[in-house]
Amino acid sequence: MSYQALYRKWRPDHFDDLVGQDHIVRTLTNQVEAGRTSHAYLFCGTRGTGKTSTAKIFARAVNCEDPIQGSPCNVCPTCQHMLHHQNMNVIEIDAASNNGVDNIREIREEVRYTPTEGKYKVYIIDEVHMLSAGAFNALLKTLEEPPAHVKFILATTEPHKIPATILSRCQRYDFKRISTDTIAATLKHYLEDEDIQASDRAIHYIAKVADGSMRDGLSVLDQCIAFYLGEEITLDKVLEVLGAVDSDVFCELTEGIISRSTKTSMDVIERIVMQGRDLSQFLLDEIAYLRNLLVVNTIAESRNLLDVSDDVYEALKKQSQHVDENTIIHLIKSFSNLEAQIKYMTGKRTLIEIELIKLCQPELNTDQEAVLSRLHTVEQQIHAGMLSAERYAQTHPNDDYHHEAKTSGAVAKTHKQEVEINTDAFPEDIQKAIKGWAKVVTSTSGLLKATLKEVLPFYMNDQRLSLVCKNSVQKNTLSEEQYLSKIIEVLESLYKKKFELNIIEEKEYSSSNEGNMEDIERAINKIRNKINFDVEIQ
Repeated sequence: MSYQALYRKWRPDHFDDLVGQDHIVRTLTNQVEAGRTSHAYLFCGTRGTGKTSTAKIFARAVNCEDPIQGSPCNVCPTCQHMLHHQNMNVIEIDAASNNGVDNIREIREEVRYTPTEGKYKVYIIDEVHMLSAGAFNALLKTLEEPPAHVKFILATTEPHKIPATILSRCQRYDFKRISTDTIAATLKHYLEDEDIQASDRAIHYIAKVADGSMRDGLSVLDQCIAFYLGEEITLDKVLEVLGAVDSDVFCELTEGIISRSTKTSMDVIERIVMQGRDLSQFLLDEIAYLRNLLVVNTIAESRNLLDVSDDVYEALKKQSQHVDENTIIHLIKSFSNLEAQIKYMTGKRTLIEIELIKLCQPELNTDQEAVLSRLHTVEQQIHAGMLSAERYAQTHPNDDYHHEAKTSGAVAKTHKQEVEINTDAFPEDIQKAIKGWAKVVTSTSGLLKATLKEVLPFYMNDQRLSLVCKNSVQKNTLSEEQYLSKIIEVLESLYKKKFELNIIEEKEYSSSNEGNMEDIERAINKIRNKINFDVEIQ
């Protein structure tokens, strides 16, 4: 007997065998049991979710001589004939190749005749959205008032292409994507019946690649079994067959970009190329990894939203602690644009390496998105007082602006003629709050977090922590009781002290500190305009 593909061999024969579509199974079996089946159904959903299988089971169920709880018995002569494609009353039509008016006219002529076996003639029209406008119009009347012995089951992956006049005449059922866990459990069951060994990690990865389609999962599994015939299926073997990459590589690449290590990033690409992996698929997987990182970064309880293993989730949590959402969004946009560019090009590796160099050395990237991302980082660190210009010059000796920054005396820190403010004279608790302002910002969320990013913490010799706002909108926002109390609460949790806050605008600050503030603003603006590094105000 010739070999039969797994997705054909394991096609469901009963409603109980369908996985991931319990809501549809329950409705259809109830209809069959109660004898309340409709004359027209529309099955919608992505590929491999069970639309055609459900249609065939339903066709047997309505014709079965002895249905069992709404499901076909598969034993009676009618069921047996349908299972072996010997029944002329179940007609499957591929609308992709039979989409003309004449094909529908043939159906209209045929429906007048009663079935030769069983109770109903069942027409299963697959990919029904491919019918022409004329064919849809020809089908309308028959679909609305067919003979009592006829039922239509329309299946499609694109229901938005079906005219409203057709939709209104059908009972619509939407097939969901099957979850990764469900696909993995089903594949494991099939492998046990096939007496084939496979690791849990390999099965889970195949289920993930299936992307909600049981048929795709079975096809990939079939491919892996054929490639490593007689051997145990492991994750490395699955990756080899698919030309895919383990998730650890995406963590390493992302870490290299965040730490601006060009060597690390280039080493990753070298390994991927030498292993013969598909670079377009690699970029898509990297984008998916960054999406997961963004979810972990922005949502506190994100475990249930991610379809990853516990090890990968812990790695995402650890990495999310030292990268902000704006950086992740910038990386997603960069890799998405790159993936679109290299799709039809031959020099994929070169383009990827150029993009990685630009991401690791942002001063080389002059497009608008990159400049905005760099500006956001600079402003965050200026407000937080995290690093000095001198320190930047030491850690970036090859930077084009190194010489200028060094000879200018790092403006805000060493130019004593312009700025004579020494934060060591501030109260100790105020010093801690100013130096750790980044922690305060990251401990908040929403509008408050966005506003605090733009605020400059300072001290005005009044035993209060002053928050200097750029405009009245920011001042009014922070002055609201809900936000003011939240800031005090965060400061108290971080520094074990209840702070008194003074919310003012820059112009108010400038008028009360004319000499100092003018010099500070001039220094900060000069650095912002000339260089791309971090500034510490002392």
